[in-house]
Amino acid sequence: MDYLFGNLGIAIVLFASTNVDDIFVLLGFFADRKFRTRQIVIGQYLGIAALCGASALASLISLVVPAAYIGLLGLVPIFLGLKTLRTLRQGSEAEDNPEDHEKASIGHGNIMAVATVTIANGGDNISIYTPLFATRTIDEIAIIAIVFALMTALWLSAAHFLVNHPTIGSPIRRYGHRIVPFVLVALGILILYEAGTIRLFWR
Repeated sequence: MDYLFGNLGIAIVLFASTNVDDIFVLLGFFADRKFRTRQIVIGQYLGIAALCGASALASLISLVVPAAYIGLLGLVPIFLGLKTLRTLRQGSEAEDNPEDHEKASIGHGNIMAVATVTIANGGDNISIYTPLFATRTIDEIAIIAIVFALMTALWLSAAHFLVNHPTIGSPIRRYGHRIVPFVLVALGILILYEAGTIRLFWR
């Protein structure tokens, strides 16, 4: 029993400490009417699964991708942020067009956008998850994966609750989509900086 609770505690602390900033990113996605709840949920789970899968694979083959190259994923949120900012400057026609919302609800582009931003934001997590997985058995890794799935659901629920809260949800919905581009650009720059990726361009 101590073995089980020990792994549960490690998994909870590890997920919370490495994904705390995901809450703010999810708030932005939920506040953007072009993103459907289903798309955000699927995209977030795909992103987290990709991070865990890459970490597990790296632990098995004892190979860790240099952080500077993982940091190149930071270009993705910068691109998405600038693209969204350009749309806002061009006006709200696309946002208010019912056909665009219908296309967004059935397309896969938004799902991949959420997944890619999740991977980019958590790219440095691979270097943290890898040594942990390398020192755990298959059963322990399975327990950690289950906890990560439950914690992801908690993160999604918290962000969805805040956006739809009768009091604080209104300003988030009203201004959230306008803040998202700047959050994504800042996130991308932070990823590039912390991963040391900028040095790749100045060699």
